[in-house]
Amino acid sequence: MKVLSAVAWPYTNGPRHIGHVAGFGVPSDVFSRYMRMAGHDVLMVSGTDEHGTPILVLADKEGVGVQEIVDKYNAVIAQDLTDLGLSYDLFTRTTTRNHYAVVQELFRGIHDNGYMIEQTTQTAVSSVNGRTLPDRYIEGTCPICKYPEARGDQCDNCGNQLDPIDLIDPISKVDGQPPKFVDSKHFFLDLPALADALQQWLDEVDSAGTWRPGVINFAKNIAKDMHPRAMTRDIDWGIPIPVEGWDDKRLYVWFDAVIGYLSASIEWARRLGEPQKWREWWNNAEMKSYYFQGKDNITFHAQIWPAELLAYMGKGDKGGEPGGYGDLQLPTEVVASGFLNLGAGQFSTSRGNVIYVQDMVARYGPDALRYFICAAGPEQQDSTFTWEEFVQRNNSELVAGWGNLVNRTAAMIAKNFGEVPAPGSLEPIDEALLAQITGGFATVGDMLAEQRQKPAIAEVMRLVREANKYVSDTEPFKLKGDDQRERLATVLHTLAQAVLDLNTMMAPFLPHSSNKVAEVFGITEFMPMPRLEQVRDLDDESRGYPIITGEYTSTPRWESRPVTVGTPIAKPTPIFTKLDPSVVEEENARLGQPQA
Repeated sequence: MKVLSAVAWPYTNGPRHIGHVAGFGVPSDVFSRYMRMAGHDVLMVSGTDEHGTPILVLADKEGVGVQEIVDKYNAVIAQDLTDLGLSYDLFTRTTTRNHYAVVQELFRGIHDNGYMIEQTTQTAVSSVNGRTLPDRYIEGTCPICKYPEARGDQCDNCGNQLDPIDLIDPISKVDGQPPKFVDSKHFFLDLPALADALQQWLDEVDSAGTWRPGVINFAKNIAKDMHPRAMTRDIDWGIPIPVEGWDDKRLYVWFDAVIGYLSASIEWARRLGEPQKWREWWNNAEMKSYYFQGKDNITFHAQIWPAELLAYMGKGDKGGEPGGYGDLQLPTEVVASGFLNLGAGQFSTSRGNVIYVQDMVARYGPDALRYFICAAGPEQQDSTFTWEEFVQRNNSELVAGWGNLVNRTAAMIAKNFGEVPAPGSLEPIDEALLAQITGGFATVGDMLAEQRQKPAIAEVMRLVREANKYVSDTEPFKLKGDDQRERLATVLHTLAQAVLDLNTMMAPFLPHSSNKVAEVFGITEFMPMPRLEQVRDLDDESRGYPIITGEYTSTPRWESRPVTVGTPIAKPTPIFTKLDPSVVEEENARLGQPQA
């Protein structure tokens, strides 16, 4: 089966913090790695989102040019995500000439089919310098639910879409002043003309019962009352509008960003030397597509992007014909996670309440962070990161649980045999452990296929505890005489098989450490890892940028792999690092948090 793993595009306004990657990054990678292991043909794409007024604001703040600021943070983010081990087939950016061309093709098709309508609206501008203000940088009271911190594009409390002028007592977060509103002509996506088609699609995915309840309910709620939505802005940074007479405006950043899933797929195929290969996913009715992001982006993935696709294909009330890209597949599932909060509050870069991915990876390694997100992250509701829980889970679960099982298994084999021994006759206790672990492939695999990663990692850890209990019950360290050597060999062979199978199940969650465990048992190049490459723009040789890509055809299968008798086993070194409790005080001090 063809599987599209469409991962939210991080905005180039700074390094990624752990709250970001808890929503889009780690969940998408765990799923993509599992689906490859299960034998599916996965295409995982994304990139940095680099347009919109906030970028202009940031460039002014840092005193540099706009292209310079997006180049800077594109490189930082690409490095962050590579270090975390996110296995993209292509991670690119929205300032490529390829992306510009694909976005303009979508706009033309939507416009030709009649779903881009011209309207005059009131645009928010700064009362200080007259510059257009970003919708998300205007805050006020929601006119619907009276939430006092609603943004100019939507209210995070009630989920309704808004325009800045809808807000009660709006204030610009850029200059702290009330914005001015001026008349301006824009193109609007005619959502009312697409409402019936959108509702039919939502009813179909709802009946399938695969979406998370909170996501489908949110999506159906916002579909009840749709209005035309502006798809252009009064700025000079962004993708030009391919219509004569509109040179002074640019396409709305959220119109172009979601098209990135398609443009990245096309760029991937072009870089592969098979420029039409993307159609095997996008024009294939049998393919499955999964869109990963935080819950604040549901509107754009469950309404705006499907509406753009339907309009391009001419499937709304106005009819129309598909453009040159043909019939494009709508999302199979929008996989939206809650927020990972930091202590008692939300992550906030401006307030210094933030933990960056690059710092976590440098100090504690990528898999300690990945494990926390998988085991305690915001899968279906908001969750909280604390240093106390991070250290506790690292020490009691990764180190004392999984790491201890690997290390003592390898240490006992190295000491007693120096290689994986051949087993004698299995006793019921041996067979019971192996049966439990073998059964885990189906149980854990089903959970991963259904986006239930927290119970999946919990089940793997339960099996780890069963294997550790097996060590306690069989007491191989007491089997010392020649008459007990065959039994010792059987127990240690059983443990080696258990560890190898558990490592396969751990691999989507913890790819870095799974490679280390595999090496202990003589297996090299176990889980393929992404690589960062410098490339030239396909349509402008003067421009270069980093991409994340990789070769994943050697991904191991999701099944039990017999341990090889005679494999040399050396005395192991710890897979994970136990953290001193002082880490909690040190890290809280960095954040300026009060000590317990």
